[in-house]
Amino acid sequence: MQEIRTGTWRLAASLILAGVLASIFAGVFHAESHDANDHVASFTAYANSGIWTAVHLGQFLGMALVCAGLVSLWSASGAQRHAMTWIARFGALAAAAALALYAALQAVDGVALKQAVDAWAAAPEPEKAARFATAEGIRWLEWGMRSYHSFLLGAALVLLGVVVVAMHRVPRIIGLLMALSGMGYLAQGWIIGETGFSGANSVPTLVAIVAIVAASVWLFITAVRMKDTTTAAAHPR
Repeated sequence: MQEIRTGTWRLAASLILAGVLASIFAGVFHAESHDANDHVASFTAYANSGIWTAVHLGQFLGMALVCAGLVSLWSASGAQRHAMTWIARFGALAAAAALALYAALQAVDGVALKQAVDAWAAAPEPEKAARFATAEGIRWLEWGMRSYHSFLLGAALVLLGVVVVAMHRVPRIIGLLMALSGMGYLAQGWIIGETGFSGANSVPTLVAIVAIVAASVWLFITAVRMKDTTTAAAHPR
């Protein structure tokens, strides 16, 4: 007999959904070029963005909410007293590490890269090559940090998705969608590490985003409708 703590489920669901929505909203205003691996076009778009810092702060807030929600999900699942406890712990640790790496990533992308491309755009012609090389070096650092952040976030989603499926507290499809999103982020991490922000990343990114949006909305609706109970019966599929 285990109590289903609706308050913790609702907290986790609210944090994840709020984080997903905040990330999507901030991303709408992110300056882009047709080909993110075309650094001249990308850096020109970034230099012309007057809200670059605010957009990246918004993206960080969204990721912070998502990761906090994933850690809360570990607590809500009740896996601390279950055979899944170590999987849940590793999932929570991966989420916390993903947030720490994302903070560093946004400092590189949201601050350092912006300063570098602004300096390149404003530099006199004789200095442009050196300024561009500096910005490109920061861009490659961003690739590396984004790659490993995607690996950690993907691992957190896969591990906690497995826990959600195994614990039977909410419909299993939610956990499966979380795991699918995690697989998309894992693929994204590999592709970015190999080829940067290339077109090959489009499908994994789309899968990851659609799956996490569906999972977060479904989890939120389920948590809002959930009632406190101490029965050990599994949630219907």
